[in-house]
Amino acid sequence: MADPIAFLQAEQATAATDRLASFAAALRYPDLPAPVVDRLRIVLTDLWGVTLAGARTPEGRALVAAWDCPAGESAVPGHDVRTTAETASYLSAVAACLLELDEGNKYAAGHPAAHVVFAAVAAARTAEQPVSGERLLTAVAAGYEVAARFGRATSRDPRWHTHGHWGATGAACAAALVQGGDVDQVAAAIDAATGLMHVTPWETVLAGDFTRNLWIAGANRAGLDAARLARAGLVRNRGSAAHALGLVGSLDPEVLVRDLGDRWLLTAGYLKQHASCSYTHAAVDLVQSLRAGGAWQDPAEVAAVRVAIHSLAEPLLRRHPASRLAAMFSLPFVVSTAAVSGRVDPETMTPGTAAFAAAEDFSERVSVRVEEDLDRHLPDRRVTEVEVELRDGSRVALAQPNPIGDTAHHPLGEADVRAKLDRLVGADDADRVARVVAALEGCPSVVPLLAELP
Repeated sequence: MADPIAFLQAEQATAATDRLASFAAALRYPDLPAPVVDRLRIVLTDLWGVTLAGARTPEGRALVAAWDCPAGESAVPGHDVRTTAETASYLSAVAACLLELDEGNKYAAGHPAAHVVFAAVAAARTAEQPVSGERLLTAVAAGYEVAARFGRATSRDPRWHTHGHWGATGAACAAALVQGGDVDQVAAAIDAATGLMHVTPWETVLAGDFTRNLWIAGANRAGLDAARLARAGLVRNRGSAAHALGLVGSLDPEVLVRDLGDRWLLTAGYLKQHASCSYTHAAVDLVQSLRAGGAWQDPAEVAAVRVAIHSLAEPLLRRHPASRLAAMFSLPFVVSTAAVSGRVDPETMTPGTAAFAAAEDFSERVSVRVEEDLDRHLPDRRVTEVEVELRDGSRVALAQPNPIGDTAHHPLGEADVRAKLDRLVGADDADRVARVVAALEGCPSVVPLLAELP
């Protein structure tokens, strides 16, 4: 006899996914709330800018040089390469997460935009009819919301990282909408995408294994493939999400559709200032504030840095990283970098540099304590505390509720994003990205416009 609990879970997931698909398919750009439109513009500008920066890293250049890119018309950001829309989408998604600077969402516990946008762009480039800017923007907004809601509704086994599984649902939604899918096709694509997810162990990330950087790309590709399966009539919404995401942990269908239409998770994300895992950011902010306030002039004056943080950061306690990826996920190393260099950016997080070596030398003075009492504030607030003890015996301390850049704590606006991109890719390319995003709203066909991205 079939397990009645499993049957009920699949039935509930089917109904919830149908509701999401109906919501997404009914969206029209003029009806999007103004805060959603404003946030979408900022998110796209930020994402395409950090993608370009990631593509220009040594790792990004080595990957594209080694990739067997088939001939095509789509440009790969940051490279003199033209290939198929699918390959360009894949390589762009890899670049987007190389520097850990892409947008995220604390309620989804991950990065919805990077999981969705590149699938939507590839779908536009392969569509049979021209895709307007308004259609692309609406599809991205819908896909983001679907992905973020699956992230929020999935309680993960702590051994799983957050990339490459629930985000594929949003990629599938966006791709299906871009290519004119109806409600049933959108629902089928969302559900089918969960059968194409990656296995994403935290250990891979902490070891600095570059394969981790392909998980978001795989989710974008899964979304594209799921939309194709739906368009071909080969899949339907069967509630497979309950079983597939049940391997990751558990899926709560009620949470999936809670406050649907009343609350947009897109407007509750965060933009990143530091080239490291978001769980490290509040600690970096605090160290920077203490350092800038004159608590110490020379790192030699610091005897110890003590961090108290929520349990989300528990996997990040490993030390002595040997690669950029491992460094970005080592909380002691990231805090050390902030203490000795005053910033955590692509330059200071590059192995072999003086800044990297200085942070390694300092890192034994950093201790991290996971404080379970701070978990009571989650997910709304990721409270972090930092205390610095100086050689003279004095101590200074600060705490804050969220990283700077969270929409609930000193959010970054358009000027802040522009300044971020100026530093990462230069003013000329930052201008080009901003112009493309600004032109999307009235654009009758996005393919020529997207070709203007650097």
